Amino acid sequence: MRKRCGAAALAVALGVLLGGCGAGKNENYSAGMEAVAALEYDNAIALFAAAREAGENERLISRGEGLAYMGKTMYAEAAQAFETALSFSDGRVNNMDYDINYYLATAYYKQGELNKAIDVYNAIIALKGEEKDAYYLRGVIYAEQGNLDMAKADFDKLVSIDKNDYDKLINIYGVLDENGYKETGQQYLQTAMDAGTKGMTNYEKGRICYYLEDYENARTYLEKAREEGGYEAALFLGKTYEILGDVNYAISVYNSYLENEEPNARMLNQLGLCKMRAEDYAGALTAFQSAINIEDNGMMQTLKMNEIVAYERLGQYEEAASRMSSYLSSYPDDEAAKREYEFLKTR
Repeated sequence: MRKRCGAAALAVALGVLLGGCGAGKNENYSAGMEAVAALEYDNAIALFAAAREAGENERLISRGEGLAYMGKTMYAEAAQAFETALSFSDGRVNNMDYDINYYLATAYYKQGELNKAIDVYNAIIALKGEEKDAYYLRGVIYAEQGNLDMAKADFDKLVSIDKNDYDKLINIYGVLDENGYKETGQQYLQTAMDAGTKGMTNYEKGRICYYLEDYENARTYLEKAREEGGYEAALFLGKTYEILGDVNYAISVYNSYLENEEPNARMLNQLGLCKMRAEDYAGALTAFQSAINIEDNGMMQTLKMNEIVAYERLGQYEEAASRMSSYLSSYPDDEAAKREYEFLKTR
């Protein structure tokens, strides 16, 4: 950012009104958001400019521009757009204000402005003291900064708000593990187990045991959970068998689910990864591509990268390089992919 913003969310908190919203049906804006969803960011920006010219809703336009710039990894421009969107607040804090502030904090985070992101989360918490996501995301930043005490304070607050949010507990474990505090992360999970599992589902118990590396109990709980239905239990059961060294049975777990249920991108991706471990690269490629063909699969970047790796393992370097070029046009901030592309071009 070219200027120090402090907590941009204060514009909302103080009720500053710097502009108004245009009238109309917001047709160009809607088309722009469709372009964002399709990863057509330049087209989206052009449509948002047309929306502004047509007098459509300025606040929505600025928010949309922020999302498009985020997609282009132009985080400073994204932050400016989100700040502009906030400037059109009428001073009455609503869900849109929180939505924009979360995006603003993400833009700061992505460009390495961690203290600015913290400022935004501080402002959110000042306005909404029980906002779990703000505590969690601020804790993530503190953990990345090596400030374990501050991270734990935020994570402890989150747990105090909802001790039965086991998804968040596992996310906390993941963040702490990634930043070198695995034992501290496991303490959160163990505390939950020690508090009693009567209110937990078999899936929740199995997943927590999985992250506690208690794989035998994880398998027991997840086998029961698989009988109760849901792809998540089958997914973690297969991953447990992978860790226990039974790759073939893991593959059978994934295939059994896929044969009897609707196509599932996460299951297909894990099947592909498992087949990669078994050195069945052609089978892995088929699994990844089947997942890619699922509309709105929610993990396209991961799938496309795994597809490229499968082509590499098959020795099809020209095809891998071609797909990597396309990948980087959609995800230009992947530095590891850029380095891999340079390697592929030499093969």
